[in-house]
Amino acid sequence: MAASATPVAATVTASGPDRRPRPIAVYLFVLALVALVPAFAFSAVLLQRNSEAQERVVETLITGSARSIMQTVDREVVANISTLKVLATTESLLNGDLAAFYGRVKTALAGTSTYVYALDANYYSIVSTRGEFGAPPVLSGDIPSARKAFESRDVVVSGLVVGAASGAKVFNVLFPVFEGKLAPLVLGISRDVASLESALLSDKLPDGWNVAMVDSAGTIIAASSAEGNAGKTGEHFALADVATLDSSFRLVTLKADGQLYRAAIRQSLLTGWTLIAWAPASLISQPLVDAVWSLAVGGLLLAAIVVLVVYWVTLQIGRSVRGLEADAKRLGTGQPVTARDYPISEIATVSAAIEEASRRRQQAETEVRFLMRELAHRSKNQMTVIAAMAKQTARGADSVPEFVQAFEKRIFGLARSTDLLLANGVVGVDLRELVTSQIDPFCPADSGRLTLDGPSIRLNTKAAQILGMAAHELATNAVKYGAFQTDSGRLEITWRRDLDVLHFDWRETAQNFTAPSDRRGFGTAVLENMVGRSLGATVERIVHPDGLEWRFEIPASAIDPNRGPEEA
Repeated sequence: MAASATPVAATVTASGPDRRPRPIAVYLFVLALVALVPAFAFSAVLLQRNSEAQERVVETLITGSARSIMQTVDREVVANISTLKVLATTESLLNGDLAAFYGRVKTALAGTSTYVYALDANYYSIVSTRGEFGAPPVLSGDIPSARKAFESRDVVVSGLVVGAASGAKVFNVLFPVFEGKLAPLVLGISRDVASLESALLSDKLPDGWNVAMVDSAGTIIAASSAEGNAGKTGEHFALADVATLDSSFRLVTLKADGQLYRAAIRQSLLTGWTLIAWAPASLISQPLVDAVWSLAVGGLLLAAIVVLVVYWVTLQIGRSVRGLEADAKRLGTGQPVTARDYPISEIATVSAAIEEASRRRQQAETEVRFLMRELAHRSKNQMTVIAAMAKQTARGADSVPEFVQAFEKRIFGLARSTDLLLANGVVGVDLRELVTSQIDPFCPADSGRLTLDGPSIRLNTKAAQILGMAAHELATNAVKYGAFQTDSGRLEITWRRDLDVLHFDWRETAQNFTAPSDRRGFGTAVLENMVGRSLGATVERIVHPDGLEWRFEIPASAIDPNRGPEEA
């Protein structure tokens, strides 16, 4: 036996942890995690995609602005070239009349930051609107560009240079002229680089973005701001080697001094200049960082709220479950239970069910106690009935065998009432058969002393049990105190159905009748309470000089055989 018990114990021990109950808070937290984690993951994906979309929008905006700015600068340079071409064909220049040429150009450019000059073959300025006419010739400060113009016989646009006459930062547009009395010479337009700033600012860039125009040597010609870490006008562009940059339709990444920048690059075929629009990479990623922080902070707040809500719900459920536990214990001990007003409807439903179960248990216990009393009462009555039956049978018997035979018949009749209920419970019990089965064991041998009169009426099971109990009680009392106590008493039972009411009348007559006392015994309680309460009937007892009469008025719905016991 000891050996066989070991595996069972091991099995129970092994399976115990798997079935260990967990608090409802655990399940609520798991439910919250299942709901929140995918939501945060989905939000993170949306943020990432939104950041990528914003970056594409910024990229489109910046590259478009860079292209527009470069086109604006190119248009201004083209306008300068057109001006030089027109000036190269003027009659005064072709005839060598520099005074007339100077006066005409000076008047045309008055109030602008644009100046026209002419260089001879030795790169000396023979005329310049920046100074007075007839001033001594000055050697050009941009000889390489002038030499290139002579050699290429084409227009040349210089980078940033410092004017020889003015000492200002300028850029030059040079046009070689090989016709006229003064040929060969170079006509040039000198413009202050500050005049380009308006072109750089023609397209408004987002905050944090800077733009610079850089010549082929990497020198900044003009910049929108001196705060972009790339240098000022006239300084070398510090963020990248311009020679390595190419025009791009997308943003490129530049790295300088350990910091990353995002930039749009546009190069001009006309001037050879490079336009760079840039901003720190952190500026572009900042919206994503802010959104991530917002998501994190919002997630923490939401998680805190969820924890508080789960805690509150756990408290509510815990209190309700403990209340149900107390109600269940009261139900188990047989105490009455009243439904409580729980905040959770499902638990409130269970509480109502427990109250109903308690009510039914109380009712069942009451019925059981009543049935026990009825059983004891019937047992006593049965003894009295059997004794009376024996006396009555003995008075009418002439021999012992005759007595035994008659006595057995009466005993068997007493048991037939129970068989009648079992045999006809479904289709309904006939009232006449029910009354006959209940009073047959008590009837005297003289059948003329009993009258049964009434139509055929069927009863449902509950009504049959109650009326059978009442008929048994009345018959017992008739044997003890009424019509069947002597040899001359009579019993008349009549019934009729009037609309929705069954009228049942029990009338006893007896000689030397003695009225019963006012004490209410168990039999009277059965008749008045069981028939009256269970069937909703009106019960009336009438004491006549020659005997008792019981009248019952029972609603037809209470005896309807088509209605089940619970419904009835």
